[in-house]
Amino acid sequence: MFKLRLLNAVAPAYFFAATVVTFALHFCFFVPTIFQTPGARLSPDTVLHTAIFLFLMLNALGNYTMTIRHPAESASENVIPVCSPDCPDRVDAHYLLNGRHFCKLCKKVILRRDHHCFFTGNCIGNRNMRYFIMFCIYTSCTCLYSLVLGVAYLTVEYSISFENPLTFLTLLPLSTGYFFLGAVSGLQFFLVLMLYVWLGIGLTCAGFCCQQVLLVARGQTWCQLRRGQLVEARAPWRANLSDVFGTRWALGFFLPVRTVEAPPGDAHKHD
Repeated sequence: MFKLRLLNAVAPAYFFAATVVTFALHFCFFVPTIFQTPGARLSPDTVLHTAIFLFLMLNALGNYTMTIRHPAESASENVIPVCSPDCPDRVDAHYLLNGRHFCKLCKKVILRRDHHCFFTGNCIGNRNMRYFIMFCIYTSCTCLYSLVLGVAYLTVEYSISFENPLTFLTLLPLSTGYFFLGAVSGLQFFLVLMLYVWLGIGLTCAGFCCQQVLLVARGQTWCQLRRGQLVEARAPWRANLSDVFGTRWALGFFLPVRTVEAPPGDAHKHD
């Protein structure tokens, strides 16, 4: 359990550190170098790419905040169940009744729990599932967009050609060797590392998003899937998506706002 608690504290710090670094690289290096203008006026390309980046980043941060502000915990239950002494540390939650779980990390009773997200530091359930999915979408888009700009920056600043697909695959090991030999600057090596960080986070978030949308459409949670539990009286996929995304889903796709209210009887839904 100590490892899970440590991860629960380190993961948010890692997310915010990566966010600050991405902001700094974009506005201090990428935009001034890739979109150079002879005068002091901002070019239309600079304004366009800056607007796209800010839209993606602010939506990612906004949905991240909404995921934390609207937790899936039960507001009517303050009693913390006591785990038995022989409870293994790898178990982070216990199934109670009526679709409720007790999370050992949050120390709260969670309604329709899907999983515990270490990057947000809380559990993901029916109440904040939409914000989590949108957070994954915009985080993936932000990382992949930063990856494209990073490749363009290396091409313009260091004359690295990416026409050969093997260039990107061999970029990290070659840059590591050249860095320790003193042939590559620390900034260039750090940028190469960030390319792979953005690629890894972007693909991981895209995978999480696809998995969660599929589970929501099936009316199922990750906890149910892990236990091998089938969903009884499964509703149509449109109704399941509407239950999570709400009727104003189009507005929520572009802005991190509430689009659905939790029904009063949510605590008694089946898991």
